[in-house]
Amino acid sequence: MRAIIIDDERLARKELTNLLADYPEIEIIGESHNSDHAKKSIEALKPDLIFLDIQMPAKTGFDLLEELSFVPEVVFTTAYDEYALKAFEVNAFDYLLKPIDKDRLKDCVYKLNENVKEEDEIEDHEEDLTKRLEPNDQVFVKDGEKCWFVRLKDVSAFESEGNYVRVYFEKNKPLILKSLNNLEQRLDSKSFFRANRKFIINLNWIESMESWFNGGLRVTLTDGKQIEISRRQATKLKDKMSL
Repeated sequence: MRAIIIDDERLARKELTNLLADYPEIEIIGESHNSDHAKKSIEALKPDLIFLDIQMPAKTGFDLLEELSFVPEVVFTTAYDEYALKAFEVNAFDYLLKPIDKDRLKDCVYKLNENVKEEDEIEDHEEDLTKRLEPNDQVFVKDGEKCWFVRLKDVSAFESEGNYVRVYFEKNKPLILKSLNNLEQRLDSKSFFRANRKFIINLNWIESMESWFNGGLRVTLTDGKQIEISRRQATKLKDKMSL
């Protein structure tokens, strides 16, 4: 596993590096002392994992995650245990309290190894950074004080609302500051389809389709959402799904 350590304290980075030396399966490929540098490193190196301090000058670890389009597995490292609940609310892989206990780190690495076995797939880290996001890719979504790690395959639809996009997954529907057009360029066209000016839908979530007005279609997603597809887009969808 290729990892980056992100912490504003040099001694903390050094301590964690020394502790991880006992685990050859984890390769430290970089260090960052602030969020801006970390963002550039993550985008350039595409690590499998980041060890992320939460409380840093200028921008927090949560701020960094919000800016990333690609989010690797995250292990939070912090001296403040009040952040623990929030970290797990966003489905972080793990949370290590400083000073880091050796046995606690051992448990974390064990879980990381088991996770790699379960996924049974290795990403090509030499891919172009402009590659489209795949259904199994993980993104970070933040809306006010709430935040989540979300696999794109679990998102049923994206809906444009002015300068924002509403993301539908599970029972959540947070707003993010992105345009639907920019989002469409990043998503895998095999899995996501522009239904109309307001919606992008996950094709894997389509439960049924029916003819609609003026040659269009209306699709029903497995979460019960019903979305109309314009006549022009309906033709494209039929071709895509070989109807």
